[in-house]
Amino acid sequence: MKTQERVKEQKLAQTLSEKEYPSVVSLQCEKYKITATLSDGRITSIPTAWFKRLRQASLEQLQNFEIAFDGYDIHWPEIDEDISVKAFVEGLNSH
Repeated sequence: MKTQERVKEQKLAQTLSEKEYPSVVSLQCEKYKITATLSDGRITSIPTAWFKRLRQASLEQLQNFEIAFDGYDIHWPEIDEDISVKAFVEGLNSH
């Protein structure tokens, strides 16, 4: 029972820490960079080179993405890649 309680606490802590980050409002993908507009008004870009699957993807594959309902994660179904808003806020150290 203690293990289940610990897992619940860890999930809650993760959820609370995610709320400290702005959400992704919109995304624009180019071959060499991804630009996100965040809910706090920032517009920030990261290079696709940071992520092997994104680096190797075609422009068409890069432009086929889904922003999660909460705005904290982005998924590319064709190449099975996921990144968090943390990559846009914290940079290279976040992934």
